[in-house]
Amino acid sequence: MPKKLDHTAALEHLARADRRLARIIVRSGECRLQQETTQSIFEALLESIIYQQLNGKVAATITARVKALFPENTKRLRTRRGLVAGFPSPEQILAAPEELLRSAGLSRAKMLAIRDLAAKTIDGTVPTVKQAHRMSDEELIERLDTVRGVGRWTVEMLLIFRLARPDVLAIDDYGLRKGFAKMRRLAELPKPKELLAYGERWRPYRSVASWYLWRAAEMKDLPMASDGAKKTAAPSAKKASVAKKTSPSQSRKPAQSRKKSSSRLRKNSR
Repeated sequence: MPKKLDHTAALEHLARADRRLARIIVRSGECRLQQETTQSIFEALLESIIYQQLNGKVAATITARVKALFPENTKRLRTRRGLVAGFPSPEQILAAPEELLRSAGLSRAKMLAIRDLAAKTIDGTVPTVKQAHRMSDEELIERLDTVRGVGRWTVEMLLIFRLARPDVLAIDDYGLRKGFAKMRRLAELPKPKELLAYGERWRPYRSVASWYLWRAAEMKDLPMASDGAKKTAAPSAKKASVAKKTSPSQSRKPAQSRKKSSSRLRKNSR
């Protein structure tokens, strides 16, 4: 059975293993990575599918509409936000006409995905929470990757937030890559393989390291190296623009040519 997350041990290990990350830890304070215990694996994946490629407000609205399609479902979930309406069961999802599910705002792809999720929950492909706790990270990723609309990243988020797995590093996650780039003052986002290799020093607490990288990504006063380059390039671009306006030879250029020069300056200053 996978190990449980020990926040104290995790912070001590990460602070020793990575001085740069230790500074992010000091700035961010106590890790508030908490396990969501009220959702089943089916419910967690259903919500994840709905939220894919949508902003939070729109996704929350569609989620509420999907729940409202089943007024006979009186189940309530107790979350950190209080009591919320429960999700429909896999059986309810499969029994509902496709048009009804689409009426909640689901795209056809997402409607088909949640129907496949429901079917694979009923046939046992999608495990219960109790069964999932007996499976390794990779076993769960391999099993759940067979569900339509569920990929590795979705399962990694499930492992971190629903199952509280301590050593998950979602190397394709944009927020993690951005936080890593800001922490190390890189000029561009790291390649996933680079993040994976560097993250070896965070084992066996890469989930906690991930939480702090997400915090680093949000720090406005912690720029990437490329941000500094943009600021220093901007005055030069402005001066060059002024010089063009005052130069007799430049003023005689056709309007189209001046526009192209200005465009090149903007590109060079980024």
